[in-house]
Amino acid sequence: MSESAFQQASQPDHPVWASLFPYTIGPEGTALSFAQRLARENGWTQAHAERVILEYKKFCFLAATEGREVTPSDAVDQAWHLHLTYTRDYWERFCPRVLGCKLHHGPTAGGADERNRHFAQYAETLRCYERQFGSPPADIWPEARHLLVEAPRARRVHPREMLILPRRAAWAALLAALAAAALVPLLW
Repeated sequence: MSESAFQQASQPDHPVWASLFPYTIGPEGTALSFAQRLARENGWTQAHAERVILEYKKFCFLAATEGREVTPSDAVDQAWHLHLTYTRDYWERFCPRVLGCKLHHGPTAGGADERNRHFAQYAETLRCYERQFGSPPADIWPEARHLLVEAPRARRVHPREMLILPRRAAWAALLAALAAAALVPLLW
């Protein structure tokens, strides 16, 4: 959905949305924009980072208007974490002037109870999202069960410290190495 179509389909008359939709994160005129930095730090394309920023704005709208805690997806959380590093923009401009409220980010306390609360809260966030905006894009807002099955196994890695191969390429490389190792004794 294009931004203009989204704006028409969402809450254009809501004062929070009227402030939030045109808001640009961070200082203007920098060599590296917020979207470029978000893309670089996450290995995303510029277009994907811009989509995530729009989804972050939707999340912030929900956080400011739903009257309950909401939980971001991992991608949206990456935008939120980065935005929090722009402390002056976040606390002096964004929260008071755009959202009209403080929006704190609280880490999990860990444990089974916290995991269950996080799952339930994320599932409710998806329901709130759907009421306000329609179906969320699955590549940015995965189903709630993703939090219980896939998310706990995820790890952030630095490309300079790890060799990162797509699973298919990794298996092909492993099979080639095993075949080469099997041939070595035959050559002696």
